[in-house]
Amino acid sequence: MSDDRELALQSNAWPFVEARKLLDRIEVLEKARGKRPECILFETGYGPSGLPHIGTFGEVARTTMVRHAFSLLSDIPTRLIAFSDDMDGMRKVPANVPNRDVLQQHLQKPLTAVPDPFGTHESFGHHNNARLQAFLDRFGFDYEFYSASECYRSGRFDTALRRVLECYDDIMRIILPTLGPERRQTYSPFLPISPVSGQVLQVPIVEYDADAGTVVFEDVDGRRKEVPVTGGHCKLQWKADWAMRWYALGVDYEMAGKDLIDSVRLSGRIVKALGGLPPEGFSYELFLDENGEKISKSVGNGLTIDEWLRYASQESLSQFMYQSPRKAKRLYFDVIPRTVDEYISHLTAYPGQPRDKQLANPVWHIHQGHPPAADVPLSFNILMNLASVCNTEDKAVLWGFITRYVPGATPENHPLLDELVGYALVYYRDFVKPKKRYRLPDERERRALSDLAEQLRALPRDAAAEDIQNVIYAIGKAHEFANLRDWFRALYETLLGQPQGPRFGSFVALYGIGETLKLIEAALAGELAADQAQEEA
Repeated sequence: MSDDRELALQSNAWPFVEARKLLDRIEVLEKARGKRPECILFETGYGPSGLPHIGTFGEVARTTMVRHAFSLLSDIPTRLIAFSDDMDGMRKVPANVPNRDVLQQHLQKPLTAVPDPFGTHESFGHHNNARLQAFLDRFGFDYEFYSASECYRSGRFDTALRRVLECYDDIMRIILPTLGPERRQTYSPFLPISPVSGQVLQVPIVEYDADAGTVVFEDVDGRRKEVPVTGGHCKLQWKADWAMRWYALGVDYEMAGKDLIDSVRLSGRIVKALGGLPPEGFSYELFLDENGEKISKSVGNGLTIDEWLRYASQESLSQFMYQSPRKAKRLYFDVIPRTVDEYISHLTAYPGQPRDKQLANPVWHIHQGHPPAADVPLSFNILMNLASVCNTEDKAVLWGFITRYVPGATPENHPLLDELVGYALVYYRDFVKPKKRYRLPDERERRALSDLAEQLRALPRDAAAEDIQNVIYAIGKAHEFANLRDWFRALYETLLGQPQGPRFGSFVALYGIGETLKLIEAALAGELAADQAQEEA
């Protein structure tokens, strides 16, 4: 047993906790089958009625982290299936597609039987499947794509579908108690595809023949039809479909959102009724918007993946997904700077950590065990504030200060820092600059700022950030700020025009004592507030 494996077996990092569930599963499967499984299969699901989104990224990224953690614990090969439920009937026409009037004629048909409104693919389902694969490829995920339509129509699911028919009564006993009285009258795990309209029908099954593998239903023309449950003539209701897929493919691990806890439980019971073993997995919490409300794709109150990637890297988004997956988190623009700095902090700390801490470090999981070397001496937050006081969107201006702070640093030998500078400038332009509001200092703040200026003049121009920070703390205490946060807030609001900011000693060291003195003088003279008022006028 390698040292890393021993450490991983003891690690509290959630991907290792999840991966250890699969070690227990292997023992169960080995006892049941008389041999070890040849492969451990991970799955993520996708509903192709819409485009892939930030939640899609999160589910695949988190699943990939568990998959990689498992690879440290076992030599059994793994696979990841990205499964598209593209045989679902189209319930409504999406608002964000062209030629919506054409789609209106194809409601309730399988998405792979609905014309592509964009005119680029065989069907709307094929179009969105292509977008999913391009999306996953963009981020370098290792996966196999499966289409529900292909699985149903090719015969891949035939054996499992006949098994569902054999267990029809057992499945009804599992599902019916969860439904209302009216729905119980019409429910069936099988949804026939109408030979007349091509629609996925939500109709009662009048008869079924497990030996023949057929069901009888009343079609849209009022006539009774008998069709096989195999070969794409029927699809299954959601919970039965999920269970059948687990059973047919032998899925060992699939995670899902907290809103699907009941569905996971019921589908797991159906798998057992079929004679299979439900997959391992866990329920992750859903994202919240800026007001702490649940994010809705239809309402559009969340943050898109392209919006995140406008202001920060893919790795920072993976950091957000890694951190506390069972905790509801706000997913809005203001979480980006903090998340970026968390990622940079973990990346910088990694090389000096003992091995057990490295395996618990998010960057080990984000980078599949091989985090890149990083030298990032400045935070995203401090770069934004540097852009703010310089009032610039020019990278060269910021690099002028950076080079003085970190002698010898260039965009070429610090590419990650240069990337961070670019993101910080864009974030500053879009979010910080429009909200800057300088205020005049009150009398106590004026005295404290004057004292700060005097003591900064006494420091050497290359004073260390920590020495400057100690001076700032001492002045706050000397001027009897009961809460030093009020002193720092005064610095941010009078000198930077914002209610919060970076560690101020580090900022002064970067910006320069001479430049900071000019900034304090401008604030005391009322020039910063006056300049802003003039700009707004």
